[in-house]
Amino acid sequence: MHKHIVARSVGLALLATGLLAGCGDKGGAVANQGAMPPAAVDVVTLESRPLQLTTELTGRSAPLRVAEVRPQVSGIILKRLFAEGSDVKAGDLLYQIDPAVYQAAVASAKANVAKAEANEQSARLKAKRYQDLLQAKSISRQDYDDADASWKQAQAEIMASQAALRSAEINLGYTRITAPISGRIGKSAVTEGALVTAQQVESLTSIQQLDPMYVDVRQSTADLLRLKRLVAEGKLTQDEKKGAKVTFQLEDGSAYQDVGSLQFSDVTVDETTGMVTLRVIVPNAQQLLLPGMFMRATLQEGERAQGLLVPQTAVTRTPNGGATVLVVTADNKVTLRNVQLSRVVGSSWLVESGLTSGEKVIVAGLQKVKPGAQVNPSEATAAPAAQASANK
Repeated sequence: MHKHIVARSVGLALLATGLLAGCGDKGGAVANQGAMPPAAVDVVTLESRPLQLTTELTGRSAPLRVAEVRPQVSGIILKRLFAEGSDVKAGDLLYQIDPAVYQAAVASAKANVAKAEANEQSARLKAKRYQDLLQAKSISRQDYDDADASWKQAQAEIMASQAALRSAEINLGYTRITAPISGRIGKSAVTEGALVTAQQVESLTSIQQLDPMYVDVRQSTADLLRLKRLVAEGKLTQDEKKGAKVTFQLEDGSAYQDVGSLQFSDVTVDETTGMVTLRVIVPNAQQLLLPGMFMRATLQEGERAQGLLVPQTAVTRTPNGGATVLVVTADNKVTLRNVQLSRVVGSSWLVESGLTSGEKVIVAGLQKVKPGAQVNPSEATAAPAAQASANK
């Protein structure tokens, strides 16, 4: 009986041992089943490349040259010899003022010249005779000096009368009012029979040269200083000989076919707005542009030789206004990186510091990972907009 009790106890012990072992294996399997695999994230590998940076500005068109036509002599308008709104060339006759008074002035001036020349001839002959008499000691020195002075005075009178004749001829020429420049002429303020006066305030008409034209755009001084700083640091290169290229968009949203070039920036800052004016010259062979038209300009600021773009989806803003990205290291671990960004280029940010070419940033799955986590990265396709902007 005692043997049966011992055998039964040994069996129960072995059974308990087996059960404990089974429970231990099952617990290990459950523990292994609960371990999470590395999170799958999409990453973009950053690559530096030459970037053509642009900025969007607004402005209005202005004529290359403007000439307001005014009379330089007084008189009655006899004829108007142009069609309003037509194209004229420099030297074309626009108005004819009654020339009768000025023709008479020219005739009178010519008569005065002839009179002065006759007086000069008489005075010259008299001075020559007195010189011979002085050598023969037949007259006094004073008499000769008086005759010689009279001759020189006659010569001066000739020059004065010739100048008066020239002035009369100029005034006669001013009765023909001609176009000072080539361009598009506006409406006429007077008609035939109107009395005009020399140097009057009101212009008779105006001429505007419309090909090429100016487009005056405005830029903030902050942006201007930023550009100058980047150029000085060598981060941005500009072609100073050809000038920055500028493309335009018209008021109806269509693109203007011709490309302009930046001529200069104003030296004065508008105190009320803090803006400076940039003047762009643009061809207008089709006469599509008119003075005062609103235009959107895309100014090529320069080229960043080693520009680095990071997708906007990879950037997280901090409460203090900073920017961070999650970078995947070579061993597929996540690290938090503070970055400095400057501007938007397409769907990406331009990186100033904090990232280098070749690093991988997470663009999808940010909410699933934290710094230090192990991840399973897969390369995402860069946004077409970012690529296009980078290649502009």
